[in-house]
Amino acid sequence: MNASTPDLTGQVALVTGASSGLGRHFAKTLAAAGASVAACSRRTDRLASLVAEIEDAGGRAIAVPLDVRDADAIAAAVETAQEELGLVTILVNNAGVPDAQLAHKMDADFVDTVIATNLRGPWLLATEVARRLLAAKAPGRIVNVSSMAGFYTAGSGAALYATTKAALNRMTEALAVEWASRHINVNAIAPGTFRSEMTDAMFERVGDLTETFPRKRVGDASQLESTLLYLCDPASDCVTGTVIKVDDGQLPR
Repeated sequence: MNASTPDLTGQVALVTGASSGLGRHFAKTLAAAGASVAACSRRTDRLASLVAEIEDAGGRAIAVPLDVRDADAIAAAVETAQEELGLVTILVNNAGVPDAQLAHKMDADFVDTVIATNLRGPWLLATEVARRLLAAKAPGRIVNVSSMAGFYTAGSGAALYATTKAALNRMTEALAVEWASRHINVNAIAPGTFRSEMTDAMFERVGDLTETFPRKRVGDASQLESTLLYLCDPASDCVTGTVIKVDDGQLPR
């Protein structure tokens, strides 16, 4: 980040899936820009070091246990963030799981887990945060972390993941329309292949894919910072219902 980094002082951001990968990086990015951050994850043991890192850098953060498959836990997490930091004005719906199985081999419980994590959870979080913003008559920013898989599925073993991300894109568009008059902007980022815990596991399973990409590389989380900050900044006030593709030209259009 540089001198053009937005000033998010006074904003409260809730980031899901913050214990690792993109979520951890997003939490640090928002904190560095001045936002107070509620870092949420099932793996709360990993959140302590994140909070310490943010606080050591002069930021403010709290660790909030959250399994996005649990509706009651979602309401409790947003309430905790509001009680300790203030009204949540930025939501980053980042938590997600891959499928990594052929569609016909998935059992119903696994299907439910993927859909609950990648779609139902983001829906419930978005509506919970929006409900409080609407009651307070306050503007807000919701950023859903989608995937290029929502537009294009390369190979097998990702059909359900791709389906949930396509649905997340449509959810972004639909909620943006519903809340536009109340100044709650809903957008999404659709990354291609970026280094994360999820993609590292994929590389272990299928091998290094970098030679198949035009630029022979995978993205680094830092290359998503500017897109995230733009969508959280007042500079993007007229941008809502948009899914921004950030894939380094990896996939066909």
